[in-house]
Amino acid sequence: MTIDWSLLPVAFAGGALGAALGASAAFIFTGIFVLIGVAVAAGGGGKEFIGNVAFGPLLGPHISFAGGVAAAAFAAKQGHHQTGRDIGRGLAGVNRPDVLLVGGLFGAIGFLMQAGIAATPLGPLTDPIALTVFLSAVLVRLVFGKTGLMGDRKTPGEWLAFQRDWPQVAAIGAVLGLSSAFLFKVIGADKGGDVTGFGFAATGLIFLHHGTTVPVWHHIALPAAIAAGMTGGNLYAGLAAGVGGAVVGELYARAFLNHGDTHIDPPAAAIATMTLLLKLLL
Repeated sequence: MTIDWSLLPVAFAGGALGAALGASAAFIFTGIFVLIGVAVAAGGGGKEFIGNVAFGPLLGPHISFAGGVAAAAFAAKQGHHQTGRDIGRGLAGVNRPDVLLVGGLFGAIGFLMQAGIAATPLGPLTDPIALTVFLSAVLVRLVFGKTGLMGDRKTPGEWLAFQRDWPQVAAIGAVLGLSSAFLFKVIGADKGGDVTGFGFAATGLIFLHHGTTVPVWHHIALPAAIAAGMTGGNLYAGLAAGVGGAVVGELYARAFLNHGDTHIDPPAAAIATMTLLLKLLL
């Protein structure tokens, strides 16, 4: 395993940045930079911007988003935040440097964890970034949470009220999976088409962040693009993978998030799972 240790302080800063902005806002910026990277790649500039900036040591979800998740849980445990489930609030506002430091610590942990996963035999079979986001959040729950890993089943809860009934889940998965597969087909993997749907979905969360009920669908977009890429651009393979991602995401929400007091991210868990399944099947 080769680690560029000079980037570890950057990852610490990225985690603290995620805490300051709030995990949700940090992830939206990841999406924005993914789309910028797609534009760069489509213009002939290569995909380095996507890998080094959007998914790199500052803005990668395993760093900035994960740091924001950890900081929210820590702030809630210390009584400075209403609940660790709330990842939409920028935590610079609580005026506690220790909250930012926890975010930075988990940014650094995410950087090392992702590198470690990528170096194992599992690395090429799954999405190490998504798996890191999930495992980091599990660690956060065990360290800062009170409800246990699976949550307190006596406490009712849900992830997205408008995206939880199975017919709605399947419909959103089918439509947006097909959409992401189409974007992959027309743009191409070499121009960033494999992450265009993901960037579209992540950037679109700015509307959810401000109260509009747009779907959460990056866990639909990425598996759909992967499936399309592995089947020569087959849109219906993307549709099927989109439905799979939507269903798996809701299952993870019901298993880990809905009854817990910290955020364990259903889309990240679904992306890691669906990537593994698609690579094993296709």
